[in-house]
Amino acid sequence: MPDKIILIGFMGSGKSSVGKELSKKTGYKLLDSDTCIEEKKKKSINEIFKDDGERAFRDMESEFLKALALSEESFILSTGGGMPCFNDNAKLIKEIGKSFYLMASPDSIMERLKNDTSRPLLRDGNRYEKINSLLSKREEYYKKAADVIIETDGKTVNEITGEIIGLIK
Repeated sequence: MPDKIILIGFMGSGKSSVGKELSKKTGYKLLDSDTCIEEKKKKSINEIFKDDGERAFRDMESEFLKALALSEESFILSTGGGMPCFNDNAKLIKEIGKSFYLMASPDSIMERLKNDTSRPLLRDGNRYEKINSLLSKREEYYKKAADVIIETDGKTVNEITGEIIGLIK
């Protein structure tokens, strides 16, 4: 079993939920990149975007990944949705551990995020159009950073977790 498991994918693809379940089943510590950055900067992601801008946040993500690359610990990392798409993060992700792209359709993402108001990139305008546009721009980066692609549409968290565990044993 790999000692570092990385979950990548668009917001709402299930990274956090699957990460929690994988952590329970493997005993590995769960890290959420957004939460770790918020704790280090003592600001929410929304505040970082507002005060410092997206570019600064993307640089923070890269620094976080570089620090993780030096870690000896076993862990599961749930990444922010844009993390693989900036700087050399896709390459770093593959170097750090076994990466799984949790792939979801725009319809599934829209359904999962319909009541979520915490996403800075989905704040204004037509959410479905934004999801479609962002997802189409990010797809190639997700695929580049992924060792394995897991389709999540129509699957439960337990099914996705079971699929990953079956692939890592």
